[in-house]
Amino acid sequence: MQRSLLALVGLAAFLILWEAVPRLGLVSPLFLPPPTSLPQAFLREISGGFWLDAVVASLRHYLLGLALGTGLGVALGIATALYDKLEAALSWVIRLLRPVPGLAWVPFAIVWFGISEAAATFIIIIGVFWINYYAAYGAAKAIDKDLLEVADAFGHRGTWAKLVKIVLPGSTAGILAGVRTGLGQAWMAVVAAELFGVPGLGQRMIQASSLLATDVVVVYMITIAALYGLTDALFVQIRDRLLRWQR
Repeated sequence: MQRSLLALVGLAAFLILWEAVPRLGLVSPLFLPPPTSLPQAFLREISGGFWLDAVVASLRHYLLGLALGTGLGVALGIATALYDKLEAALSWVIRLLRPVPGLAWVPFAIVWFGISEAAATFIIIIGVFWINYYAAYGAAKAIDKDLLEVADAFGHRGTWAKLVKIVLPGSTAGILAGVRTGLGQAWMAVVAAELFGVPGLGQRMIQASSLLATDVVVVYMITIAALYGLTDALFVQIRDRLLRWQR
């Protein structure tokens, strides 16, 4: 109860300070719109149909990029952890590609896919792939080798049997931790992917900033934060159900 109260006090203090700075003339409202101006800006975006169109467009490539990036990252991470030869073969490839940020792939995304949703999806895949790869790799690598030997002793010698009965149950918590991190990273990648003209929240923010409509920019910043909060809350519910057997 006390923590919740302190959180509310902190939020209220932040909003009051934010409102006071432009009202007192310390910063021009053009550069820092006060929070009381945001509802009107939000209603304008809603009535014009811009907000819903932007949200739907961003959700399309967000969900597809998140699903593909997560699936590919987890699959390769587990495979690399289980097969020493594959790990050795990919070791330097991973060292070369991992440090390259998602934004560096934007020129190739445009060349390969044009200014399209496919290009945005590709950037999001890159943004979440490595997070899930390392989470899955670390979780699978940490599984006790004795458990795999016990599986052999009980006749579960096939790779699929070990994967289903030992590896996945033992690494689920670590994999889901990576997936949760990827949820937020994917939203950051969405904005980056839309900055070069793909319809969505990021494109709408750029359009508004070019017109110095900073209140509209803040509306979409809050929208992204709210969407992330919603997806994260839903994921936590799913994660708790999946890990209920560990309690």
